[in-house]
Amino acid sequence: MTLATVFGLAVVYLMFPSARPLPGWTFPELLFLYGFSLLPMSMFNVISVNLYQFSETYLIQGKMDRVLLRPVHSLFQVLCEQLRLEAMGDAVLGIVILIAASKSLTLTITPFDMFFLAIAAIFGAVLYTAMFTALAACSFWFEDRVGIMPPVYNLISFGRYPLDIYNGFIRVLLSWVAPMGFATFYPAASILRPQAFGFYAWLIPVVTAAFCMLAIWVWNRGIRAYGSTGT
Repeated sequence: MTLATVFGLAVVYLMFPSARPLPGWTFPELLFLYGFSLLPMSMFNVISVNLYQFSETYLIQGKMDRVLLRPVHSLFQVLCEQLRLEAMGDAVLGIVILIAASKSLTLTITPFDMFFLAIAAIFGAVLYTAMFTALAACSFWFEDRVGIMPPVYNLISFGRYPLDIYNGFIRVLLSWVAPMGFATFYPAASILRPQAFGFYAWLIPVVTAAFCMLAIWVWNRGIRAYGSTGT
């Protein structure tokens, strides 16, 4: 997983000199954004396999019946049944990239900034979990081995880059429909350019809480619609 992240970073490094310059963004700033994006993503990836394979493992194979027989909330069981702690290796790499980018930018990171980035990374991981929980819950009505997770999962990579390089539709999509930007771009951008993006930092807990409530509501509705496989 770490090697895949290194290759992804290498692609950014190779493309930046030859591509049309991004409006107002330097390469060290892109590194800072990329490094921070690895923090919430690594925490989410610890439990993401359970959501990514939810339809196949729990609904089609019938393992959801076993989950519902236990006196613990079904969502908690699904999220924690299989943990990939090796995914936290990306967080270490992200911190290294953040430190290197900060030195290149001669950016002074205060203790408050570090605290904010740590909390924002946790909120980002929770936001990812909420979004993909809602998507996984859709499988209660539309049973499919693959589901709609893969195309949405691929949107995460868009949030690693400045949102203002995209057109208006993509910015709205990544900010308010599938708010990957609040998990990655806006927290880091509020440190790099507080005057332009500082306001969005205050919206991170609001957006996260809203999607958590939505995810739990959809999940509980899906549980009611669940029909056992009989296995």
